[in-house]
Amino acid sequence: MSGILGDRGEPVVVDLLDPAEPVMLPAPGRVLAVIGDASLSRSTSVASLYRHLGRLGPNRPPFLCLMHEDTPRARAQARALGADRTLRADDAAWSLAAALDGLLAGAPGPDTVRATFAGAVAADAVLTRILDRGRAGTAPTPEQVTHGAEIVLTALDQTDVRTWLDVVWRFDDATHQHCLLVAGLAAGFARHLGIRKADCQQLTQAALLHDLGKTRIPLSVLNKPGLLDDDEAAVMRTHPSIGYDMLRGGDHPEAMLAVVRSHHEALDGSGYPDNLRADRIPDLVRMVTVCDVFGALIERRPYKKPLGGDEAYAILRSMAGKVDPDLVRAFQPLAEAAGAAVPARVA
Repeated sequence: MSGILGDRGEPVVVDLLDPAEPVMLPAPGRVLAVIGDASLSRSTSVASLYRHLGRLGPNRPPFLCLMHEDTPRARAQARALGADRTLRADDAAWSLAAALDGLLAGAPGPDTVRATFAGAVAADAVLTRILDRGRAGTAPTPEQVTHGAEIVLTALDQTDVRTWLDVVWRFDDATHQHCLLVAGLAAGFARHLGIRKADCQQLTQAALLHDLGKTRIPLSVLNKPGLLDDDEAAVMRTHPSIGYDMLRGGDHPEAMLAVVRSHHEALDGSGYPDNLRADRIPDLVRMVTVCDVFGALIERRPYKKPLGGDEAYAILRSMAGKVDPDLVRAFQPLAEAAGAAVPARVA
């Protein structure tokens, strides 16, 4: 371990299963970080790890959890333990030091994390009501959408995109997670570009709603644990027009309706549902498309593992002719900040 960590500090190894574990442990204030290297499939290991983390108090240092099993149970255990980041155990030899440096360099204070978590929970509650209305075939009210966007923007005032993503990834529902992730990226992107407040609010609202149409897609297609076949993909491609039809006539701004309908359009006309070309795709749509593509690349999906930030941004840059190159270049600082939360091949 000391060889991997170099000069980052003297590691103290605790055998979780040894009843004669050392009693002379460093004071909590002297611990820079905790690395958990135990199987989360064993209840004894989890209980002991929980006890050791508890000894560090409510303001414990960042916790990096090495994942020996890539299972829903193990991921749930890591979340329950309060892991700030996870990393595949078999990647530790080459990426542990970098992951730890990233965690320490941008580790938010406990008050910031709690505030961000509260904001994400509040936004998720609003989003739940919005999506529930969608599943019932009813459009959300403008007040609901405005409220949800305000929560996201307020959270981004208090923290950064990286912390927002770290918190949002604790939610299990894929559609909720994706909408909150894209809304956070869009809010951060708007702030980075310095666009006026009204456009920033409208962009965040649109990002929060962009996948509303997925509430009407059959779960067998939406949650399929693998790549969609041609017929299933055709059904999935109906979600932008479904969302647009649900919102049309509901006093929602035209710019928001354009994002919901056109966020899968491409500058070269190869997108859907209307095969729009560049001159017919508004700027707000282009911005959400950049955030949507990047968000999908760094997310875990049933059929793929998340990409690291650098790799995801490289793919985004390679999509010449489909996404706005100027916006992609402007998005780089957001990609770097977001990518710090998702090192390549993270569990």
